[in-house]
Amino acid sequence: MVDRIKLKPGREKSLDRHHPWIFSSGIHNIKGKPLMGATVDVVAHDGRWLGRGAWSPESQIQVRIWSFDRDEEIDRAFFLRRIQRAQLGRDALIASHGLTGYRLIAAESDGLPGITIDRYANVLVCQLLSAGADYWRETLVSVLAELYPDCAIYERSDVDSRKKEGLAPTTGLLHGTLPMMPVIIEENGVKIAVDVITGHKTGFYLDQRDNRAVAARYVKGKSVLNCFCYTGTFGVYAAKGGAATIENVDVSALALETAKANMALNELDDSQVTYTEADVFKLLRQYRDEGRKFDVIVLDPPKFADNKAQLPGACRGYKDINMLAMQLLVPGGTLLTFSCSGLMPADLFQKIVADAALDAKREAQFIERLSQAGDHPIAAAFPEGFYLKGLVATVW
Repeated sequence: MVDRIKLKPGREKSLDRHHPWIFSSGIHNIKGKPLMGATVDVVAHDGRWLGRGAWSPESQIQVRIWSFDRDEEIDRAFFLRRIQRAQLGRDALIASHGLTGYRLIAAESDGLPGITIDRYANVLVCQLLSAGADYWRETLVSVLAELYPDCAIYERSDVDSRKKEGLAPTTGLLHGTLPMMPVIIEENGVKIAVDVITGHKTGFYLDQRDNRAVAARYVKGKSVLNCFCYTGTFGVYAAKGGAATIENVDVSALALETAKANMALNELDDSQVTYTEADVFKLLRQYRDEGRKFDVIVLDPPKFADNKAQLPGACRGYKDINMLAMQLLVPGGTLLTFSCSGLMPADLFQKIVADAALDAKREAQFIERLSQAGDHPIAAAFPEGFYLKGLVATVW
């Protein structure tokens, strides 16, 4: 007998639209004593069946829906079907872009809340960030081992969001044997070194793939300042695009070493490439005061807002770096600027960049709007899946 969650009157509307989250404030009562992560049925206040999901008593989001189909059981076959469907949906993208690194499972957007799986060559890296994901860990590993028998499976559930679920951060090998680090992947004919053990997130930012290719269109014969460069892949694309000079900037010396290695991995001449270890905010101010100028600037900062309370500070941070970057651009220069903060609405981000232009006393024209790559889909019923916003602007 499956335990049951009854909602308060009127709180079924989001589930009728197939949004997968149920907050604690919407729950009327609980029938049974479900274990953390176990499967529960969800019904409206009038008893109408709504969905089947994972129970998470420690979280504000107390149920994450696995399925809206009453006839669908949550078992090994369910996870097998969902992963097969996700792979099928990515096959054309993989073939067209020559990918050996891609996001296989994008959590709620692939109907598997709390589960992120990235593939880097023959390594699958999992993040299990919800109670339900953690509950089905062994089943997931079994399914992945069946579908991808040549792949090692490694866990990178080392993020603070697990604490909100009452779970401790954890990492480690789940199946197979890890190859020597780094793993080499390819995208769009570019080779990239990925360290799945120590790299950011699951090892690399696959979501910027399309935007790196966009950047390469604007750099031929130009001077490029690549800020928050991490592993330097915007710089690699810029070099392949024929940039005259490239400056990669990051606060991490290790990231800059990886950026150098990625340039060498692609057999690119880096005689016109410099690597600057610095705080980007401070360096942009220094360059402005020195009168330095660039043709193209890339701003790809880390997430500035993890919760709504941090959003005002994030707005100030985005405005500051965009203002400084615009002051460093030559007239007619190109700014590629991004926000990976899911809480930052796209229209607000555009307004911040517009306000930054006013403060910089420059005129800006938005010529492209950018988003996350296609292997990071946005489910129609889950708009929260849209998190990466980008703008290409000409600055006069």
